[in-house]
Amino acid sequence: MRRPALPRWSGTLAAKAAAFITVMCCALAALLGVLVHVQVTNQTVGQARDQALQRLAMTTERYEAGDPLRRGAGLDPPGLPRQLRELAVAGDHGTMVADFAGRPTMWAAGPADGDRALAVAVDYSQQARTIEGLDRAILWSSGLAIGATLLVGAFAVTRVTRRLHTTALVARRISAGDLDARVNDPRTRPRSGVPARPQDEVAAVAAALDSMASSLQSKLLAEQRFTADVAHELRTPLTGLHAAAELLPAGRPTELVRDRVAALRTLTEDLLEISRLDTGRERLELDTERLGPLAERVVRGTGKGTEVRVVRDVSVETDRRRLERVLGNLVANAHKHGRGPVVLTVDGPVVTVRDHGDGFPEYLVAHGPQRFRTEGGAKGHGLGLTIALGQAEVLGARLLFANAPDGGAVATLTLEGR
Repeated sequence: MRRPALPRWSGTLAAKAAAFITVMCCALAALLGVLVHVQVTNQTVGQARDQALQRLAMTTERYEAGDPLRRGAGLDPPGLPRQLRELAVAGDHGTMVADFAGRPTMWAAGPADGDRALAVAVDYSQQARTIEGLDRAILWSSGLAIGATLLVGAFAVTRVTRRLHTTALVARRISAGDLDARVNDPRTRPRSGVPARPQDEVAAVAAALDSMASSLQSKLLAEQRFTADVAHELRTPLTGLHAAAELLPAGRPTELVRDRVAALRTLTEDLLEISRLDTGRERLELDTERLGPLAERVVRGTGKGTEVRVVRDVSVETDRRRLERVLGNLVANAHKHGRGPVVLTVDGPVVTVRDHGDGFPEYLVAHGPQRFRTEGGAKGHGLGLTIALGQAEVLGARLLFANAPDGGAVATLTLEGR
């Protein structure tokens, strides 16, 4: 049988709290019920025993005076419990509750002459019904109390778990890059004319998360503005430097200067592109493209010896310039940091770029590419994969990095095909 689905805000905390409340309510109800039952039963039985012993004393007086015995009294009457008769014959007085003629009866017995027992029987039906009614009342009231307490406790706990779930969702959104996400717990916002309410622990966590997100967003925005400003400021002198390098006489020194100027211009353009991606204001120019021809065109543009395999060609609605940028960066990265052969495979809406080198670093597979970080003495600024990942996000595609079991780095781009 399929288990019912729980609400998304529910979890182990709500289940544990409900189980704890239920167990404690049941234990408390059982303890109180036992105490009340024992107290009332002892009082009821004590009263019935006193009444039976009083009647036994009166019956003993009549028996010793030779007066006829009243109804319900006699010597060794039928129905007298054997244990009570043995106690009376031994010379003691005692009482016992037993069924007689289908009804609960309180017996009282004492010694008589000739190894016989003088006993009286008192109807115990009313007292038995009182105890049974009390037990039923205890069970019903305990059940109602447990249900009401469980409902109230579940309501209180679920209010907390909903707020915790909301805080966790916002934290995951921030971790995914949505720095505008905030919890905005109403308990953390002061209202005009209303005294500030004391914050509970959940509100304190929500306020701390919002404060952390605001601080992180401010720092990242400052870094993004700084990067964009530096790139823009470098553009003008680099343009002049490039023009001046073109006027230098031919020779090895001139080639070195031109090479370094080209590297600086590429780095500046990459920084500007990353700055535009960071702002999140990029706009797509969608068109329908066939992935096979587009992949072959990208490989020809790189000028590298890359093998193209088209397993299954499809048409995708995408921004051609951005997709070419993603695939071009993946192919260039495979040639720069890996070893041949480099293979680009198109299998439906999935495009894979694989080399046969040492594979991606562990940090990159686990956390994705990081700016200005390369390992193993590789050349470059570590921006190519970062730009590829950013452009893939703009396209709404999924770009994953992994290492093949038999060696080599594998970058997989998944698009929406049709």
